[in-house]
Amino acid sequence: MMVLPMVTLNHLDDLWFQVAGTWCNLTCQHCFISCSPHNRNFGFLDLATVERYLHESVALGVKEYYFTGGEPFLNRDMTAILERTLDFGPATVLTNGTVLQSAWLERLRTAESKSPYCLEFRVSMDGFTAKENDPVRGDGTFERILAGVRLLLEYGFLPILTVTRTRDEQEDAELFAGFVRLLKANGYANPRIKILPTLRIGAEAERCRGYADTERVTSEMLDGHDQNQLLCSHARMVTDRGVYVCPILIETPAARLGTTLGESLRPFAINQSACYTCWQYGALCANVDPEAQG
Repeated sequence: MMVLPMVTLNHLDDLWFQVAGTWCNLTCQHCFISCSPHNRNFGFLDLATVERYLHESVALGVKEYYFTGGEPFLNRDMTAILERTLDFGPATVLTNGTVLQSAWLERLRTAESKSPYCLEFRVSMDGFTAKENDPVRGDGTFERILAGVRLLLEYGFLPILTVTRTRDEQEDAELFAGFVRLLKANGYANPRIKILPTLRIGAEAERCRGYADTERVTSEMLDGHDQNQLLCSHARMVTDRGVYVCPILIETPAARLGTTLGESLRPFAINQSACYTCWQYGALCANVDPEAQG
């Protein structure tokens, strides 16, 4: 009988919120959950819901909070949600940077200055030229994203630019150097860049390819593997449908672990296709990317 590759939650360090559901103002060709202006498969989280999970997280010792979507800033409660989260711990919001407003950033700069915790912005861009970026993210997005980065810098935030390898032949060193040049030319003295592998599910499976049958994690592959590098060993994801094992597998029914954080603390079998990429590279969703920063 086949033994499933099980991963135990060692400690709930990171709590994720899919705060904008699957609604996004962009339709990126490589989005692993196919977010778009028309995708309402998952809905928004309001401030009261987020606050309920924040309170539950305290007893579980959560150390850091992440907010994603969709595009988080399409949620009318987003600024208030981040302000409240800074009462509990460090917060990171993943955004495409194209809908940011000065009034929101002014409020958030004030909130961070009054909090003992930091607020991070991760901005997604997938090419250091419009020619590389726009076919993936949409016409005109290169300049719109750069405008968002400049606005964040204006308010004293130092965003982490997240870059997905959209072509198999891309070299990380070339990507990193190209984005450093781009960001420095736009007033970012010491750019922060995180390079991500492609997740071959959702829209990406149609753009390029899905996972092969052989690309699956087995229990033997976990022998000697540092499971702390796997997100499911230290994180959970809150959606409007309940708590899932991670931000990547929300469209996988087996990845839904309950309606409360307490119910979600059980082990999980990482036999889904996208688990293979997490096993390969580790720490996909964390802020630190040693390979890119080193």
